[in-house]
Parts: sequence; structure tokens; C-alpha cells
Amino acid sequence: MEIVRKSQKTEQQTDRRWRISPEDSKQTGARSTISGEQTTMSGTKFQARVLDRNNLNQAYLRVKRNKGVAGLDGMSVDDLLPYLKAHRQKLLDSLANGTYRPMPVKRVEIPKPNGGKRKLGIPTVVDRLIQQAVAQVLTPIFEQVFSDSSFGFRPHRSAHDAIRQVIDLYNQGYHCVVDLDLKAYFDTVTHDLMMKFVSQYVQDPWLLKLIRRFLTSGVMNGHVFEPEIKGTPQGGPLSPLLANIYLNELDKLLTSRGHKFVRYADDCNIYVKSKRAGQRVLASVNRFLERDLKLTVNREKTQVGSPLKLKFLGFSLSVNRNGAYARPAKTSKQRIKQALKQITKRNRGISLERMFREIWQKMRGWLQYYGFGKLQAFIKRLDQWLRSRIRQSIWKSWKKIKTRIKRLKQLGEPVREAHIYANTRKGPWYTAHTGVLKYTLTNEKLEGLGLMNMSKTLQQIQSA
Repeated sequence: MEIVRKSQKTEQQTDRRWRISPEDSKQTGARSTISGEQTTMSGTKFQARVLDRNNLNQAYLRVKRNKGVAGLDGMSVDDLLPYLKAHRQKLLDSLANGTYRPMPVKRVEIPKPNGGKRKLGIPTVVDRLIQQAVAQVLTPIFEQVFSDSSFGFRPHRSAHDAIRQVIDLYNQGYHCVVDLDLKAYFDTVTHDLMMKFVSQYVQDPWLLKLIRRFLTSGVMNGHVFEPEIKGTPQGGPLSPLLANIYLNELDKLLTSRGHKFVRYADDCNIYVKSKRAGQRVLASVNRFLERDLKLTVNREKTQVGSPLKLKFLGFSLSVNRNGAYARPAKTSKQRIKQALKQITKRNRGISLERMFREIWQKMRGWLQYYGFGKLQAFIKRLDQWLRSRIRQSIWKSWKKIKTRIKRLKQLGEPVREAHIYANTRKGPWYTAHTGVLKYTLTNEKLEGLGLMNMSKTLQQIQSA
């Protein structure tokens, strides 16, 4: 493991070495699937490739760059290098002789936009390192296998790429969509089927045994150990790849039947030309998912409808004379407005500087993602609404009449008008829309204090 042997080098220097990754080497023993042949990797020395020091160094950098919270043992990402220096050989020996045992993952629940909870399983940083090393070796192999209509958790295939394909399919005349929803997909994957699907392409006992141990390492929910008989816990570097391997069976079925589809992780949309065809496809695919893949279809959320009304990856479609284009779905716009409302609540007791910083942190990523679609008019309205929220918040903070008079005078309001407006009996929201605050707390003034101009930011993102 190079990171241990040459720890005096800087990470930047070491990173130049790690750019020569196993992904760039020839994969002896593999056969291309372009012609429909089965890909096998039984002739490859997987142990040597996973434990190759360049591969492990690259995995270390990726784990360190991703940061993340500590696992069950409490070891942080910053503690990983000292641990490797002290235990490098012992770790490598345990991996090589098959005695390595991953620790249970730590259960963490995060809120979902719909109000539910998403279960994550956080492996220890050492287990994350090994999972990442395995994923780096397997990814280029399965990239030869995966469908061109699959996008999630794959290199150089983004959500925007998926939406582009959706737009293209709509413009080809596929105006009806089968929107599949799998219930708790990551928690219901069957281990035996997963290993069967992996072994179709990788026939190495050492690697298959290691993958199964990661799948069955169990979960610590508080102080209670829960054995894992199903699922591939979200939170580890290997889990996204395994999830794609499992659903690749669905991709193969849809491709063999000539269906047009776009899948992003467990979100799958199948595009057809009529609602009647969509109902037939839905019934057939439901049978396959539940009978052959042992997954649960959420029948309440799975539906057949129009891409102009249903959402996919937070987007819906609209149409103009140039064809279809993406726009943020109604729920996406409602959620961001609600998030800004929570940030700008006056009773939070935070400074304007912190409030503006939180707005910037929230909106920068949102605009970068949804700026792919058409949303200038919405952002212009949101800008106006947000500035009114800020003016209202500032007005509320000037609780006393003498404070209002003082602040208005400081902002350039004449003394007589400052006294008149400071004594108003109108509510803060009404006052935020009147001339006194618009002419004193101008858009330029708020921007100078640090408030993001979302319209300008969007324009910069879209023109970059």
C-alpha cells in the first residue's frame, strides 16, 4: 500500500501516481458483450488487482475525498492513514488469506422529501477503503455490460444525460410513460440472486466470498445487532454498483423486448406510444420484478401517464414549437420555496449574514441541477418573493418605533417620512411590499449585504 510506504510525500504528489489505475489496464480473461456474448472474468487474478498498491492508494484518496461520518468503530477519515501505517500488513494478510471480516454497518436515518425516512448503513472507514478498491476493479468490467439507457451511479452518466434521453424519446413520439416505483429497493435485494447476477460475469471465488461478506455483515441499530438477510445498505462505495448489477437484469429484459426506457438507479421510466400499451407493459414488468427479482412494486406510486404531468428525477416536460424541454416539477419548486421559508424564519434568531450564507449554500446546488431546465420565470418570481421575506424579517427585527425611525433615516429616508412609516399599523408582510422598504432596502442594497441574486446566478450557470 503506497500510502504507507511513502507517507512523507504529499497527497498531491501521490495522486499523480494513482492516476494510473487498474481501470486503464487490459482485463485478461474478459470477453466483450457488444456482440451479445457473456462476459466472464474467471481468468483474471482479482485478488492481485484489488490488493494492488496503486488500486488501494486510489481507493484511499477517494475515501478521504468523500469524507463522511465515522462507522461503528468511531474511526474518522483523518484517522485512516495512521491506522494503515500501523496495521497495513495485517490488513493485507487477512484479505489475502480470506480471514477479513467487515464490521456491521452503523444505521443512520435521514429524512426524505416526502416525510419518510431513508435508511443508510455507514461502514467503517477501513471497510469503505476495501469496498472502494473492489468497486474500482469491478466498475470497468460491468461498464461493458450495462445498458446505454442506465444512468445512475455510473461514470460520466449524469441525471442531466438521463433527462436528455427522455426529451429525445418524447420528440420521437413516445408520449406515454410507465413510471415504476420500487418499494425500499436497497433494503429488499435478495443476496442469493445478487451473487448469481455478479457470478454471471465474475467467477472468482475469492472476490465473490468478499462481496457476500459485505452483504451479510449486518447492521448495528443503536446497541442492537440486526443480521442482514436482504439488502445492500446505502452508504458504502460498493452498494451503488451492486444495485446496478441487480437491476441490469431488468434492463436486459426491456432491451430484449425492444422497449424504450431510461433508468437512474431504482427510478425507471418506460416510454411507449399509448396508454393501452403502457398498461400491458406495466403488468408484464410487474410480474418480472416480483416473481423473478423478488422485489416489491409500490403499486400506489407506479403509474402510466404523460411525461408532461409526471416527474422524473425532479423534472417534468413541457412542449413548445421546438419540441420538448425540461422544467422543474411542481413538487421540486414547492420544496425549494418551503426550504427558503424555513431558512428565513425570523424566530430562528440568526444573523442576516448567516441567513444569506445558508440561502447561498442551498440555492447554488439547486440552481446548478435545475438550471438544466427552463426556469427563468420561476426564479424571477422566487427572487421577488425571497426579497420580500428578507425585508419582512428585517422589519420585524426593528421591534421598537424609535429603532425603525433610526434605521430608516440611516437608509436615507427623510425624517418626516421615517416617523410616518415607523408608526404604521400595517403588518410586516404588507410593509415589506410598500414603497418605504423597497426604496430603502433596495435590491442592490440587499445584494450588497450578501443576499444571492438568483436570477443572475442562474444566468451565470447557464452561460458557463
